[in-house]
Amino acid sequence: MTEEDSVIHCATVGSFRRMKETIGDIDILVSTEEPEKVVNFFVNMPEVEEIRGRGRTKAFVELRNGIGVDLLVVPEESFGSASQYFTGNKAHNISLRNLAISKGFHLNEWGLFTKKKKKVAGINEKEIYKILDLQYIPPELREDCGEIEFFSKKEKGNLNLIEYGDLKGDLHTHSDSTDGTMSIKDMALQARKKFGLDYIAITDHTRSLRLANGLNENQLLAQINKIQELNDVFKEYSTDTRFRILSSAEVNILRDGTLDTPNNILDKLDIVGAAIHSNFSLPKDIQTERLVKAAKNPSVDILCHPTGRLINKREGYSVDIEKIIDIAYETRTVLEINSNYYRLDLKDEHIRLAVQNGTKLAINSDAHHPVHFAYLLFGIGQARRGWAKKTDVINTLEVNSLLKELK
Repeated sequence: MTEEDSVIHCATVGSFRRMKETIGDIDILVSTEEPEKVVNFFVNMPEVEEIRGRGRTKAFVELRNGIGVDLLVVPEESFGSASQYFTGNKAHNISLRNLAISKGFHLNEWGLFTKKKKKVAGINEKEIYKILDLQYIPPELREDCGEIEFFSKKEKGNLNLIEYGDLKGDLHTHSDSTDGTMSIKDMALQARKKFGLDYIAITDHTRSLRLANGLNENQLLAQINKIQELNDVFKEYSTDTRFRILSSAEVNILRDGTLDTPNNILDKLDIVGAAIHSNFSLPKDIQTERLVKAAKNPSVDILCHPTGRLINKREGYSVDIEKIIDIAYETRTVLEINSNYYRLDLKDEHIRLAVQNGTKLAINSDAHHPVHFAYLLFGIGQARRGWAKKTDVINTLEVNSLLKELK
């Protein structure tokens, strides 16, 4: 029997599984009847740079890329309870354990037990939540932010979170016409063939963003024609006629909240995104008014990366996010969840505010190369952490329905 054959179940747990925007390390949980064999295989993987500690059922290593990875090994009958326990977070676990006590049980990483120490659950997570009269709580929501109350069977909670396969398109992508690295055609082909998308919007930068080779009005009009020609070619020669490239732009919001491209040009596009790329240090009221003015512009459909943050690099600019969410709802302006792992903007707490307000969202990759379409996974995870449903996200719609939803 090989080391791989020894593994019964294997899963990531901890903050990685909860899709936190930053993590300390990666926790891996394995069930097996041969723990020492699995631990030995783990610490001797070629990716391991340093063994920080090891025992019969656990090991702690640092990989060559600098990431710490912890391995935890449990018997199969405790894999579910261990998954729940080590996924966390700590506050969620405390609330769940208190709920178990109130119902006459004891819950730990080894299982769910009666007062007489009879084990009644542990092999999978769902049975633990079921016995505690809860619907299954998705890992992304386990932050002790009301999820236990919501998913109580008595409350009949039914959230219908957006799922990882629900997106039909990407509304924020760049080509080599500005600061992307691939042609519009190649971006489209890869989006369809490798990532299964039904449409993408090419949102190259506009003229005032000179560092990104922003397009002037004539170049933008020429790109619209080029996109139409490509769509015609796809329809003529492709057996899959569903795919469509949308003409768009990531229009620069100027200091006074106006746009760097006139509306009579923008109105020729299928969809218009707008974003702040400069003057990040303006006072909160002025910065907020910039976004409010952009949202009120009848040509603007989406506010891209609305707070401008770069995780661990740059705080977002000072803005009244609640006012932006309200104005977006009033003006039917969509707020973006930018899936780039440096941005994840909106953050989860802002997403939840938008969802509660009824403000629509778009989950976009901000792709500058086809490989970046993979970032959509992070955006969906961020949306789930913000309690977003499929119906809250416009690019879960088919392209014709999507276009009808826009301003």
